[in-house]
Amino acid sequence: MKASPKSCDIFCRIIDNYGDIGVCWRLAKQLAKEYDLTIRLFVDDLTTAKHLIPSLDTSKIRQTVMQVEIVHWQAQFPSAIPADIVIEAFACELPDSYLQAMTEKQPVWLNLEYLSAESWVDGFHAQISKHPTLPLTKHFFFPGFSENTGGLLQENALIKERQSFQDSAEAQAQFWQKPQIPDAIEPKDKLLKVSLFAYPEAPVTDLLESFTNASRPTLCLLPGNGLINVIEQYFDWSVSENSRITVGNLTLQHVPFLSQTEYDQLLWACDLNFVRGEDSWIRAIWAAKPMIWQPYQQTEQAHLPKLNAFLDLYTHGLPGESKQVVERFHQAWSSGHLATNDWQQISDHLPAIAKQSKKFSDLLAQQTDLASRLVSFCKNPTYPV
Repeated sequence: MKASPKSCDIFCRIIDNYGDIGVCWRLAKQLAKEYDLTIRLFVDDLTTAKHLIPSLDTSKIRQTVMQVEIVHWQAQFPSAIPADIVIEAFACELPDSYLQAMTEKQPVWLNLEYLSAESWVDGFHAQISKHPTLPLTKHFFFPGFSENTGGLLQENALIKERQSFQDSAEAQAQFWQKPQIPDAIEPKDKLLKVSLFAYPEAPVTDLLESFTNASRPTLCLLPGNGLINVIEQYFDWSVSENSRITVGNLTLQHVPFLSQTEYDQLLWACDLNFVRGEDSWIRAIWAAKPMIWQPYQQTEQAHLPKLNAFLDLYTHGLPGESKQVVERFHQAWSSGHLATNDWQQISDHLPAIAKQSKKFSDLLAQQTDLASRLVSFCKNPTYPV
């Protein structure tokens, strides 16, 4: 049993726009706030990071934001004494000089992997790898959906805060006033509120065409993402901050880039959330609302087994027809083409999907969260999770 760790260094290279930094920033904040660890977050792209950390000064090499020291990770890496815990996020590869310094201190070295619901994750979680030339051992820490994995990122007060928000009409009304969307306060049965965050490969125009022709009015909210060019071309519409366009039964509104707290609230307030990658995926689960997830597209359709593994969990317990509708829509959304009636079927089954989403979220919330498992593991690396 090791002494309780006092410090943690997290290394993050931003590859997937906001996904990598989104996960790392949430984890850094939680470890600092809830476990009183001294945190350094090394980030290679401060310009992208600033979208999620608005107070970040991109001209500074070092600065502290919300109890986390953020260091600009540049090619010329300065000498640094390693922390008690070293997290190499998503196999980003540590600087050579830092690895050399680790041989003296021998910190707990973790490679934080990408989240997957696939069954093989249970067997690979906490496995070790010896460095080929240095006396160092790396542990592979796999987030996941079972008790035999590293768990999911979930702050201690998150579920309570979400429930309080969703139970309060006043809190929701105040939220909608920020992006100047007063009509979102209308009762659910009059207006379907949808958040749309997706990779450009998704059949976005098929979806918007379905919204336009649907029987129920839909307010589709676009938090700052890579879909703007597709939408501008399709509607011949110049998107600007808080601008909106109405076509048929669809009202499409651009939303300025949101902080992580505000994005969580958007997910909590909408009736259905389209999410992608990892960070928004996890947050949509905690929103306990119907969701459509788009995994990062890989060659030879390698992303589809990941999607199917998640759907097996997400749809477990859904009535047969609703289960088939959810699975079919996800497959279509991740394959690039929606059929004419795909959206209408999702809309028809939304009440059943809503119940299932709440049940699924509540069940996962009972498990030990990722940060807690990570700290426990660092105290005792023979700990099973």
